[in-house]
Amino acid sequence: MDENFRLSDNDRLHALQSLGSHYADGRLDSQEFDERTGLAAQARTVADLRPAFEGLPGGLPLQVGEQGVLVPVTLNQPAVPRISDELAEMEELKDLKRRGKKMEALNGVIFGVTLVAFLILQFVIGVGWAWVVWPSLALTMTIPRLMLRYSDDDEKTYEELKKVETEARKERIHRAAQRMRELEEDR
Repeated sequence: MDENFRLSDNDRLHALQSLGSHYADGRLDSQEFDERTGLAAQARTVADLRPAFEGLPGGLPLQVGEQGVLVPVTLNQPAVPRISDELAEMEELKDLKRRGKKMEALNGVIFGVTLVAFLILQFVIGVGWAWVVWPSLALTMTIPRLMLRYSDDDEKTYEELKKVETEARKERIHRAAQRMRELEEDR
């Protein structure tokens, strides 16, 4: 493992969660937990993070995957067999997010164009049957769905994914702010 490999926020968060598990299992007392989470929160590289896990079973809970990506390792489970599965799942989620974002953008554009067409037909040109653009909206919005192979299940999963990511981000920010307050109080 390249000891100079830079850590992401998610890597540090995973490390903090792993330390929390060790603390909950009774391997660390409160003082040790505070010291080690302080090290993990400030770590910039793998080498900086390694001392926070000295003497703990499983060691450092991160490994460099085939593509140079840090992959979380959970205790009591080997990391190597899971790397390819996790990468495949991550790629699937990335693809779903990409298609979901495109669908949101296309839906916004289609709705905007339909609204503008209605307003122009109704109020500028004075066409009495301008309302026909609205029923055509449903048909127009299905075309991108077909082109992107974006099903109703994909839409539900995408919405759930957005909700989970929003909640995880809120929780990460809350934990980071709480830990920063604790570190500042210790100074």
